[in-house]
Amino acid sequence: MPSYNIKHITRYTYAAEVIDCVNQVMLYPLEDDRLEVTSHEVTISHDSGITHDTPISTYTDYFGNTVGIFTVLEPHTVLVIESTKDVVTHPIQFPMDEQPAEQQWQQLRELHHDPAFIDFLCEECFTSAQDLKATLDQLVNRADKPLKNALVLSEYVYDNFQYRQGVTNIETPAEEIWQLKAGVCQDFAHMLLAMLRIVGIPARYVSGYVCPDREGVRGSGATHAWVEAYIPFYGWLGLDPTNNCIVNDGHVRLAIGRNFPDCTPVKGTYKGTGSHRLDVSVHIESGKPESQNALPQQPSYTYEVKDKPAAVNSYRRHLELQMQMQMQQQQ
Repeated sequence: MPSYNIKHITRYTYAAEVIDCVNQVMLYPLEDDRLEVTSHEVTISHDSGITHDTPISTYTDYFGNTVGIFTVLEPHTVLVIESTKDVVTHPIQFPMDEQPAEQQWQQLRELHHDPAFIDFLCEECFTSAQDLKATLDQLVNRADKPLKNALVLSEYVYDNFQYRQGVTNIETPAEEIWQLKAGVCQDFAHMLLAMLRIVGIPARYVSGYVCPDREGVRGSGATHAWVEAYIPFYGWLGLDPTNNCIVNDGHVRLAIGRNFPDCTPVKGTYKGTGSHRLDVSVHIESGKPESQNALPQQPSYTYEVKDKPAAVNSYRRHLELQMQMQMQQQQ
């Protein structure tokens, strides 16, 4: 049974002091029969670097995720959220997939009226819907079972989309990802979600970590994203299109939902400048954690936001033009 120590650090640096900072964190691993959390601590610090006794209230959301809420009222220019956990994972039991294909597709059709699955079957609006559906017509074979088709679609995303950082962000829609044919793990997951739902297979977004056991695993050293597809007579099965694999004991789930906004690891609001920098780093070790000096110094993800130019006040602009005209007339 693999065990992992995971250190996840989120750092916000603001261009000027901010106050009344309210945050939501989804950093609590989803425990089930294949994931055991042996220890977990979330700490909050800001400008001084001293860890503060910031209370974190938690609740369980609609999808079964644990969500934490905390506030920082005093002025600060830096906010650091550190999540450290030790987990043990267990291998999954793979689907036997013995029932006939037609019987399985029929069960999926019946789920369209089941409230527990409706959210995971909603199709995304696509300007290129005809192009996408034409591609799916070539890939999907209804004579084959849903599991085989889901694996074909996951492999298609892996083979036809380039893993490239910096070309998308968390708000990039599936339509744009389809046109770019490039992105990172959340984009690969977003694309596979859209394709599975179009063909009638319920699919949900998963955020978490991939714990590499070999070189070349995409998404290690950062938060990761993949998809869970509902397989008839089995249940939810994780598919990682970024690495073209079935999710097993090398993945650790943090949250599930319809899409990324349902699973955002950290988000919040505050009063102050909109200009800020977000740095995220994730360090994963098998077994016992390494010393503090062994932790990476550079963040695995950085995102900067600049203040938008102030909107032009049309009434003020009107007064300025009138004054300019008066001055010209006086001259």
